[in-house]
This record gives sequence, C-alpha cells and structure tokens, in this order.
Amino acid sequence: MNMRQVRILLLLLLMVGRALFAAAAHSVDPSLNPSRTKTLTVCFSHAGDNYAVGTVEEGNTKVLVKHIVEKTGCDAFEIVSLKNYDLPYAQLTQVVREEQEQNEWPEYRDTIQNMERYDTVIVCGPVWWGTYPRVMFTFFSRYDLNGKTVIPVTTHEGSGMGRVREELTRLYPKATVTEGFCLYGHEVRSEEGRRKVEEWLHRLGY
Repeated sequence: MNMRQVRILLLLLLMVGRALFAAAAHSVDPSLNPSRTKTLTVCFSHAGDNYAVGTVEEGNTKVLVKHIVEKTGCDAFEIVSLKNYDLPYAQLTQVVREEQEQNEWPEYRDTIQNMERYDTVIVCGPVWWGTYPRVMFTFFSRYDLNGKTVIPVTTHEGSGMGRVREELTRLYPKATVTEGFCLYGHEVRSEEGRRKVEEWLHRLGY
C-alpha cells in the first residue's frame, strides 16, 4: 500500500468515525421516550349534564382521550361505572360529595388483561370535589402501577389538576408520577383544545 492509499484509508476512517459520533449524539434513549414504550390510557368520563357545556352525549374526558389515542395510537381502557351518574349537575355534585365523605367504592365493568406489559399509563378523569371520581379509586385499588410512568390528566372548569397528582403519588410511591396535563371541559371539542393536547403530547415525545 502506497502513501496515497494510506491517506485515502485514513480519510475514510475519519469520515466513518465522525458519522458514528454524530449518530450517537442525536440518538434518544428509548427509556426516556414514551412513544417507544407501551402506553395505556385509562379514563372515566361523564356524559349527560355537565357544567359549562350542558348536556353532552360524550363526556369531556372521553373526547380528550380520543385526541390522545388518535395522536399516539396507544391502547385505551374506559372505566364504565355500574352506578348511575345520569343526574342533573347540581344533584350529581351532591352525590359525588357523599361518595367522598362515606369513602364509597363504586363498581365498574370490564378488566384489563396483562397490565404488566404497559410501561406508561395516562390516567384521565374529571375533577370532582378536588380529585378523581371515586370509581377511579376502585380501579386504582385493583391495579399496581408502581414501577411505571404515570401521567395524570384532568378535565375541569376551574379546578385545574386538583390534588390528583398527590393522590397518585400516595397510592403508587414507586411509580414516576409526572406533572400531568389539564384542559377546560369547554375547550376539548375546539380546535384550540385539540392543539393544546397535541402540543402537550409533542413535549412528552409522542
């Protein structure tokens, strides 16, 4: 091998080295990118008479979850209560308050198979008296989310996240509970609401 060939070989090795370094610098650790993990969205949603939006066929949270599923392609599970919540809003708020005071555990239908296959769980619900509805706590009592990334999401009309993050952290001390996301119920059906959901999911890496 003459000097010219040696120089060409060294140049090729240098170019390959730079390419490998650039690839490594721009790679993303899959464990930090939720779009590369198995994600489940769990939700409870209330149709019927809702504050600020009136009577709706689909609850605000369910509409928001549809945006999430459409954008991410994740699996979804709806907590469907066996207790009837089809009540005028003022009456519903009283029922919800009594549930909290009496530490009630409303039942729901269906179950999730192989919860262990999910790395990330997005927990979506309305804020009723400062936290998730009691039927969601029935769900929490049956599924161990420790070791997973848990993302709280709420729809509300002024309560924001309420105390849902604190509740999830208390229930699942070994989970990574993120800051979460909240959206006004009256926004979920608007283009502005959809944009906010998509921007939030983009920040998460979806």
